[in-house]
Amino acid sequence: MFVKGQRVVCVDDKFHASIAKMFAQLPIKDRVYTVRDVYLGQEAPGSDGATCGILLMELLNPVDKRKRELGFNSERFAPLDNANEEEEETTEEVEVGDLVEV
Repeated sequence: MFVKGQRVVCVDDKFHASIAKMFAQLPIKDRVYTVRDVYLGQEAPGSDGATCGILLMELLNPVDKRKRELGFNSERFAPLDNANEEEEETTEEVEVGDLVEV
């Protein structure tokens, strides 16, 4: 499950042509995105199944008949590995000056 503001990476950007033509913007595999909203959605047009859908900050799409923006199945994304980001941030070189005793 994802939450608003979470960083995710696209792991599946293969869309059926009939679905892809409904969107203005589609996610691209291995790109990082930010979750804008999470909702309970329909698996596919005409389907009775439900899925967890997400909207992304970086992508805007048209609205459907219910006046809701078209989103993406959350299974197309994986959480961004925050451990790698934190490691990169902590490996910066830091100059250490003379210690002063008090």
